[in-house]
Amino acid sequence: MEQRDWTDRHVERWQPVLPDLDPDIEGAVTRMNKLSVHLRRVREQALLDFELDRQEFDTLHKLAGRGGTAAPSELAADLDLAPASVTGRLDALERRGFVRRTPSTQDRRRVVVELTEEGHSTWLGAMDFLGNEESRLLGVLGPDERVLLNDMLRRVMLVAEDRG
Repeated sequence: MEQRDWTDRHVERWQPVLPDLDPDIEGAVTRMNKLSVHLRRVREQALLDFELDRQEFDTLHKLAGRGGTAAPSELAADLDLAPASVTGRLDALERRGFVRRTPSTQDRRRVVVELTEEGHSTWLGAMDFLGNEESRLLGVLGPDERVLLNDMLRRVMLVAEDRG
């Protein structure tokens, strides 16, 4: 017999109340929501463990995604923030030794933000913590099943992203 989870009981509870409820749609959406909440909690725990707040992590993440160096204006665009907001974040990260600002070699009026070794290792530690949980969860699926799940979710996201 297949194992049942919280969502199976949730769907059973609602089917008599909402007879037109599609149990597969309700089950899939409820599970995606619960997984999202679970992963958010794991992320919050990783941030606590590495003594980062969400803004610090997001800034380190965007900087790491640019190879460890970026102009403040590039980070502002990546974070969808005003440049002044990024300056405050960079000040805090610099005080913690996670980033350094150096003059640009191409334009002395500009600054380049670099991820320090400590900043990179802190960011990577938090990423590993979250990545290990993602691997644990999706590890119950075989490689072909993970490809199939990813492809199916892509199709759903394309509909969600199509505002037309």
